[in-house]
Amino acid sequence: MNHPNFEFELLHVDKHSGARLGRLTTPRGVIELPTFMPVGTCGTVKGLTSKMIRETGAEIILGNTYHLALRPGEEIVEAMGGLHEFMDWNRPILTDSGGFQIFSLAQLTRIDDHGATFRSHIDGSKIELTPERSVQIQEALGSDIAMVLDHVVQLPSDRATIEDACARTVRWAERCQAAASLDHQILFAIVQGGLDPQLRRSNAEQLVELDFPGYAVGGLSVGETPEQMYETLEFTCPHLPQDKPRYLMGVGTPVDLLNAIRRGIDMFDCVMPTRNGRNALAFTDDGPIRMRNEIHKRDPSPIQTGFQTPYSHYSRAYIRHLFMAREMLGPMLLSFHNLAYYADLMRQAREAIAADAFVEFFDDKMAAWSRANVEYDT
Repeated sequence: MNHPNFEFELLHVDKHSGARLGRLTTPRGVIELPTFMPVGTCGTVKGLTSKMIRETGAEIILGNTYHLALRPGEEIVEAMGGLHEFMDWNRPILTDSGGFQIFSLAQLTRIDDHGATFRSHIDGSKIELTPERSVQIQEALGSDIAMVLDHVVQLPSDRATIEDACARTVRWAERCQAAASLDHQILFAIVQGGLDPQLRRSNAEQLVELDFPGYAVGGLSVGETPEQMYETLEFTCPHLPQDKPRYLMGVGTPVDLLNAIRRGIDMFDCVMPTRNGRNALAFTDDGPIRMRNEIHKRDPSPIQTGFQTPYSHYSRAYIRHLFMAREMLGPMLLSFHNLAYYADLMRQAREAIAADAFVEFFDDKMAAWSRANVEYDT
């Protein structure tokens, strides 16, 4: 299908790494790459208004097909003018396909070539999600970028299980492609293959033959170590088209993001900045800090000195007080800070790539973060 209002430009590749500077133009705005997409699962990035999300510097957000189909129902979102109008977000939206929910609800799921059948986590009602149904929901939501339905498996899994999921992912991608009917929505394929170089290459090559506008690397951050994930990206990215955007789904920490950019990834999403923000953890250039710690009780300094946002004037002492008093403003302010920090990290990465200085930038950040030893809420 022709998508005349979408264009991807690869502007530069860092001379000393695989880091890419790109630009994705959509009908609702330009996305400078690499970029991080805040997760708005149910049509809201938890605790933040759309105005606040824009103030973080985010250019695109993510919505969730499965959750929005259950509540309030895609037909209601469509009747309200689509997801953009419904949640007052006038910039691009990417919707995931529901494939990860099939994986995460596996104990309730039956999967065959037709699709997945499982029980609603809300009321136990029976739900059938097929490739065609996933596309239908995403078209009703009106997102700018939709994702194919894929088959995600837990890692580690035996080779036969991963091979079966890879083959089904390609078949489902073909069906999603055939079902897509909008010229103002593009569809990204998702590469599976576990941690196996041969399976990743084969799956990527089969999906590239189908000529999607963009490609995601899926099936990671589901049980493997960070080092295994980075290695998988190293042998997967070379088999993805240079002239299409590359999206790593569901990842991750600032360390993960820079490692993935170094290996050629352009787009990210993850609940980590907001989930950790709600649990009193702030990301900074000196590593994550726990805002409930006693050390912040009388600290008048901001979360990160020199990092300017509309809300950066609040002191560590005040933010700690909000969490200790269980005031909702605390999670809101830290969620905002973390998303703004991620957006600024992407901005700095783009500048470093443009200057062929990404490796130096990477090393400086890793050295600073390595001094911190913090457990994240994943």
